[in-house]
Amino acid sequence: MTFATDLIGWLDRERSRGHRIVLASGCFDILHIGHVSYLQEARDLGDTLVVGLNSDNSVRTLKGDTRPVNPAGARAAMLASLSCVDRVVVFNDLTPHNLIATVRPDVYAKGGDYNRDSLPEWPLVESLGGRVEILRHLPGYSTTDLIARLRPESATVS
Repeated sequence: MTFATDLIGWLDRERSRGHRIVLASGCFDILHIGHVSYLQEARDLGDTLVVGLNSDNSVRTLKGDTRPVNPAGARAAMLASLSCVDRVVVFNDLTPHNLIATVRPDVYAKGGDYNRDSLPEWPLVESLGGRVEILRHLPGYSTTDLIARLRPESATVS
């Protein structure tokens, strides 16, 4: 995937200002407090937060035919409205490898449900001179759990 030259130019301007670039990525299908906490913590690791957002096709491939619940445009608008987020970039690949290679983040932040062994991006980030930070995970908050609770068969009859 190629990314717009305006993204690359913007990143170059951020770096020329001495800003440390943080990249976080994910599906962010139904935005919840776990996501917000993760993104705020990621932003605290640098000066500029770029969020890589899985496209609808990549979410469908990764999560199944019933996902995403919200289309990429809506998910991107929600993320962009957060004060901690400086830029949202939608990517079509199943992994953010191409995005990482383009952004070349100083820090790549992932949620606490990942570790070095389960994160294939780790070697790439380090080869580009960045570091990976695994952030805390808020138990009880996941899009999959939210969807399960919203299904009619999970509702109790009063």
